Parts: sequence; C-alpha cells; structure tokens
Amino acid sequence: MSLVDRTRMVLNQAVDLYRDTPHEQRLAALRDRLDEPLRVAIAGRIKAGKSTLLNALVGERLAPTDAGECTRIVTWYQDGHTYRIMAHPYQGLPRQVRFSREDGAIDIDLGDLGADNVAQLEVSWPSQALRPMTLIDTPGIGSLSEQVSQRSWNLLVPDEQETPADAVIYLMRHLHSNDVDFLRAFHDVEVSRPNPVNAIGVLSRADEIAVGRLDAMASARRIAGRLGTDPSVRKLVQSVVPVAGLLAETAATLTEAEFARLRRISELPADQADQLLLSADRFVQAMPELGMTSIEREELLTRFGMFGLRLSAALLRHGTCGSATELARELTERSGLAQLREVLGSLFLERRDVLKSRSALLALAEVTRLHTLPGSESVAGKVEEIIASAHPFNELRVLSGLRAGWVTGKPDVIADLEQLIGGSGAAPHQRLRLPPDASGAELDAAADGALARWQRRAENPLTSAPMAVAARVAVRSCEGMIADRHRVR
Repeated sequence: MSLVDRTRMVLNQAVDLYRDTPHEQRLAALRDRLDEPLRVAIAGRIKAGKSTLLNALVGERLAPTDAGECTRIVTWYQDGHTYRIMAHPYQGLPRQVRFSREDGAIDIDLGDLGADNVAQLEVSWPSQALRPMTLIDTPGIGSLSEQVSQRSWNLLVPDEQETPADAVIYLMRHLHSNDVDFLRAFHDVEVSRPNPVNAIGVLSRADEIAVGRLDAMASARRIAGRLGTDPSVRKLVQSVVPVAGLLAETAATLTEAEFARLRRISELPADQADQLLLSADRFVQAMPELGMTSIEREELLTRFGMFGLRLSAALLRHGTCGSATELARELTERSGLAQLREVLGSLFLERRDVLKSRSALLALAEVTRLHTLPGSESVAGKVEEIIASAHPFNELRVLSGLRAGWVTGKPDVIADLEQLIGGSGAAPHQRLRLPPDASGAELDAAADGALARWQRRAENPLTSAPMAVAARVAVRSCEGMIADRHRVR
C-alpha cells in the first residue's frame, strides 16, 4: 500500500471519529488535499520579485507586479477548466469578480470590496504549468503596513492550524534578519509547517547584483553557492538558486514586436549600442531614434531591465538567436529559471506524495493531541506508525538532521549521505551522482558500492549514534534502489 493510501485510510478513520464536531471539515479538507496538486507558496520581503517569478513559472503575466491593491492579498493560482477569479472576503460569501487583460497582464476589479476586506483571491486559469502545482502568491514580508505583512505570517506560520502550503519558495536579495526570523518560524515540528526539507531559497533579482553587467548571473551564482553552503542558511532552505526574475518573466512572454525592437538595437554599430545601453536614462532619451518612441523604449526597459537589454542585444549581434523563439529559450536558460524548474521538479514535484502526506499526518497528529475523544489515541498511534515506518519520512528526518547539524561527520561523508538520501533529487542517478543517461550497469554498480559503503559505516562500533541511525537509513535507500532495478529487469 502506498504512503498516500495509508495516509488517506487513517484520515478516513479520523473523519468518522470526529464526525459532527468542529474538526470534521478540517480533517476532510486534509484528506481532499491528497488528491490535489502540490501547493507551493512564494514568499519573501517586499519588492523581492515574488509576482514576477510566479509569472515566469506559469509562462503568463497573471500576477500583478505593480504596487496595486491586489499585491496586498494572498492569491492562489490554480489550473481550471475556465477563466475565473473568486474573492473570499473576511465576512460574507465568496464572490466572483471581474477582470480584464491589457498587454497580456490581468487587471482585477474588486468592485466594492477593498483589499483590506479580502482574505484571499483564487485565480482559476487553464494552464499546463499549474496542473502539477498550485502557486500561492503572498504579500511582502517587511511591508510598511504591518497588516499586509501579517497576512503572509498568518498563511505560512499560523498559530494553531496547519499551513495550507506543502512547500515554499522563499525569495531573498540577500540574507536579511527578517528572512531569518520568518524562515526560523517554520521550525515547529508539532504542526504542519515548512522546514528545510520543503523550502527552497531563491536569490532573486540576481541580475542587479552586478548592476546589470553581462557577467551578473555568474556573480549571482557564486553568491548563491556561498549562501547554499552557509550552515545558517542550510538550516532554513534546501538549496539556493539565483534567478533574474524579470528576465525570466519577459522570456516566457516575449512578443514578436519586442523581438523586432531588440533587433534594431543589435544592428547598431557596437560602440554606438554600448553607449545607448550605458544607463536607463540614456537608453530612453538618447539618439538614435531606432524607429521607437520614448514611450516604446520605456516599455522595453520595463520589460527587460538593463541586463536583459544588454544580453539580448549581445545575443542577437553575435547571431546566437535568429528568432523570437530562440531568443526566449536562451534568455530563459540564462535567467536561472531553467535551473529553478529543475530544482522544483527534483526536490518538490518528485516528492509531492511525501510532502502532501507529511502535511496531512502532522496536522492530524496535532488534532488528536489537542482534541481527544474516545478512539483518538488509536488514530494517533496509526499516525505515529506511518511516520515512523515510512522510509521517505526517515529520509526527510535525516536530511533535516544534517541541515540542522545534529548529524555530523567528515565533509565528504556528509555530502555523500545527503546526496544518497535525496538531498539533491530523488531519482537514482541523482542519488548516486551519475549523469541522467547512465546505463543500467552503471546504476547497479554505483548502488551496490553505496550499499556496501554504508553497511560498513552502520555496523562500525566507532560510528557515532546519530550517524549510525542515518547510515541505516542510507542502507535502506540503497536497498530500495537495488530492488527497483530488479523489478525493472
């Protein structure tokens, strides 16, 4: 029986036990979540680029990126059969609100509802990108309005109930004290809250680190690498990925008209183009005309930023990209979005059943602990049994222990252990540090070698107790890969 099936079974028992109580609906909702897409919240400080990144991930300009009132509201973006936006007021029933699209962006009309009166917006949009995961856009942490900031805290770090998010993408421009406080608040094992195993850090607006120079992303990757190995950061997020969010969003929504304007810039003599792209003011106001008005130049600057303009002009000048499609693909790759999608896939989507089951079981454990009834002890025992016996949960516990520094050892041993239990992805080639196209013989040999290596460490009397426990989990991971390989054959 799968982990999700075992989780669903104990939730069914809990729903029956708590029927006609205030907790029945909450438990039924937890059970329903098992069949829904993974819920991924996007959080971070104000102006970190959350909405821009969401648009890039979806491939459409759905989330407003200006300072309008809708950016102050928690907004859910989910795949749907039709285009619809529902507002959920703090008081009264949900209602459908009107919206329009201008230049590809959505403009939501709240009508007589003020932003302060709306608990959340729910955007249903037919989108292939939203089928595997629902994205939750949150107001900025550190906003001048304490009420606006509190909405993100209430969603992801609630006082009593579980967070509705299964995983979190946290955007940071640098590691601010508010970022640390917010991420540390996730570390509450008594309720279903995010922790390092389901949180990814994004070094956002990465192109601004080197003031828009062509080597900006290389600098950002070095900084993200240092952050990702910093012990204090490793306790908070699984990985740190640099992303130029504006460039990623624009690449995903690039138009032929924009491509034609970029080509005009690239056709200028190199020294003239360099002078034109020296600063934002010069680009908007300086000669030559280029067949563009100052308004059109401002629009291009808003969409690409100086880094995007310089990079696009360089790519087109050197003949790297001959069409809008080719340019969009190259800009996406260079923005860091492709790497983020890969990390999302390996750390979140491939683990979606584990993350959803974890959220549900921890929340159920909290209900049975705080609201006891005859029979709740039996439900709690089954929850504990699932959590203790399911190997994916054991891997997550060891991964958390590694990130928190509870499991220690030589750096190469720790790195090997973290990789083997899925710290960089759950696929066998990722666990075994092999290329994606590794042959069956290579996978078998690497798995056998890892099994022998970690069996020796688990049985060595000099191995510390925490490492011995972790080693036994690694052994089980190796045995699982070997068994799966035998089933394939």
